[in-house]
Amino acid sequence: MEITVDTIKELREMTSCGVIECKKALEESQGDMQKAKTVLQKRGLELAAKKGSRAAKEGRIEAYIHQGAKIGVIVEVNCETDFVARNEAFCEFTKNLAMHIVALKPKYLKKEDIPEDVLKEQKNPDAFVKESCLLEQPFVKDSGKSITDCVNALIASMGENIFVSRFVRYKVNEVE
Repeated sequence: MEITVDTIKELREMTSCGVIECKKALEESQGDMQKAKTVLQKRGLELAAKKGSRAAKEGRIEAYIHQGAKIGVIVEVNCETDFVARNEAFCEFTKNLAMHIVALKPKYLKKEDIPEDVLKEQKNPDAFVKESCLLEQPFVKDSGKSITDCVNALIASMGENIFVSRFVRYKVNEVE
């Protein structure tokens, strides 16, 4: 299959990856759009793993107050540079993440944050982890991806180490 500018553009819009990366992925997959997406996802995971050790001392704190002012969230997402912290895609991700936290009510950031005794009490620990850990939850706007998958995709498109460091969810008259 011939790789045209339009196919490269379409893949770029679907994945937010760079033009050259999209072209290479399409060449590698011989023009198959789904295979090219898989190639880019694999590269994104590899890139995320490489960048994971780099210091991320910049970032953004996003606050979201839900309609009716009864539920609110504050979430901190870190990155390496203030340039990325001000990027439109990064800002949109943090807003969507805050709304996700309001909607799905995670109690923990990651599996390692769950106390052992709480995990042992669960009938199905894997389901509990997926339900109560933010990074394991299916993203509210795309249930086919977890929050970790979304962060990795952002890392791949931005080219920087990015991670969710903490969050707090408040609800009127609710004490944890």
